[in-house]
Amino acid sequence: MKKSIFFVLCVLLLTSVLTVGAADMSRCDADGGCAVIEPGNTIKIGMAGPITGEYAMYGADISDAMKISIDELAPLDGFEWELLAEDTLGSAEAAVSVANKWITDESLVAVAGNVLTGESAAVIPIFEGASIPMLSPSATGANLTEDNAVFNRVVFQDAAQGKFAAEFIVNQLGLTKVAVLHDGLDYGKGIADVVRDTLISLGVEPVAYEALTPGEADYTAVLTAIASKSPEIIYYGGYTAELSVVANQLSQVGMAGVPVFSDDGAFGSEFIEKAGANAEGCYGTSSIPADSPEKIAFDQKYEEVLGRVAGSKSSFAWFAYDVIKALSTVISETAFLGDDGNLYVPRAEMVNNVRNLSGFQGITGEITCNEVGECNASGPTFYIVTDGAWVVAN
Repeated sequence: MKKSIFFVLCVLLLTSVLTVGAADMSRCDADGGCAVIEPGNTIKIGMAGPITGEYAMYGADISDAMKISIDELAPLDGFEWELLAEDTLGSAEAAVSVANKWITDESLVAVAGNVLTGESAAVIPIFEGASIPMLSPSATGANLTEDNAVFNRVVFQDAAQGKFAAEFIVNQLGLTKVAVLHDGLDYGKGIADVVRDTLISLGVEPVAYEALTPGEADYTAVLTAIASKSPEIIYYGGYTAELSVVANQLSQVGMAGVPVFSDDGAFGSEFIEKAGANAEGCYGTSSIPADSPEKIAFDQKYEEVLGRVAGSKSSFAWFAYDVIKALSTVISETAFLGDDGNLYVPRAEMVNNVRNLSGFQGITGEITCNEVGECNASGPTFYIVTDGAWVVAN
């Protein structure tokens, strides 16, 4: 009798285990199927951006911070984590090539990026077609979260940055003769357009709206055109390399002392290093978080590992660190171990769960995504170069 009862219990237990296993595997039947990590393989998170080249300060800083973050993760059900950091040189074409390679990798679960706005816009359709979620620490283009389910970001977006910058210029600085300049790229032109439109809504018509060509060494022609309008301040939408040239050439066209107000893409010590005394009095935008025990610990580790101060290359290191932690949390909550020993991560569920990430406490603050994937509501902080250093602008 006892043996019979034991046999029945074993059959019931086995049936229950098989039923649970079958139920879990059915989660892979949805659109996109499952990411599959076989024993001996790693859980891969992709990161794509300019690690070398003219815009390397952003991609290198972000990938370095992400490596620190991913190295801290404990294995998930015995599976280790891996960051796939790919260099795009900031090129949308290169980013597309990387994305097309990644979607063939069954063990790639999510993308911690992309870094730049233009390359992010180019790859969103690819990752949406493959049901792979994106969580960017730095791509701030205002339209990136429109009309897709996969792109999310933890940094404030350009519409907010541009609006706040224009309001600061008019309401805080009291300036009304504003020239707007941009580099013609998705990021720079996008934020410059918001600044221009916000200025107009405030009753301030920009005295000039001009574009320059990225990568050149001489912008005196476009600066001469702006100088003829006698601006009190120039708003520049773009990146550090071109902003440095602009700042260094203002005196050549009779605009010595005219401050430049730029975006988070140009914020960092590299601008001060390249512009030197010409950086003095210029304004910048940053999202550097307030000090906390967690931020201080990260800053110390960052400097120990990399030999430089956090924030010296870009203002995105803290966001990059948080992105890895946030994605790993969602992956851990979504994944299940199959009866065959493989780790499975339902792709459609990952897309939904990243979009609905809520209450995640990172060193940049609370990360909670709204219905379109905007996960930061704190907005930017404005800085001014004073005595060769960025300080908060009153």
